[in-house]
Amino acid sequence: QVELVESGGGLVQAGGSLRLSCATSGSIFSINAMGWYRQAPGKQRELVARISSGGRTNYADSVKARFTISRDNAENTVHLQMNDLKPEDTAVYFCAATRRATFNFGVDYWGKGTLVTVSS
Repeated sequence: QVELVESGGGLVQAGGSLRLSCATSGSIFSINAMGWYRQAPGKQRELVARISSGGRTNYADSVKARFTISRDNAENTVHLQMNDLKPEDTAVYFCAATRRATFNFGVDYWGKGTLVTVSS
């Protein structure tokens, strides 16, 4: 089993920055791709950014050029640097991991989420 624990959420003004972190523990050898999803009130959960075990990244169009996902395999952590935050970025952000190369077939492990609130 794999445990994912997020940190770094909070309240920030529009235009500000936050850095989310996700610490992993357990059977981490089974993890391939990792990523961040978010869910805003009344909306479906959406994939924000993904990073493969080799470091390849993908981003949702809405966050490209503003968010950066990174992975420290030695520390078993994944980060999401969020710059130029907008009120529409307000959501609960979830760390996710899968044994596969992509999330196309679903997520195997979820964190409990961390709330990001962007005020206008």
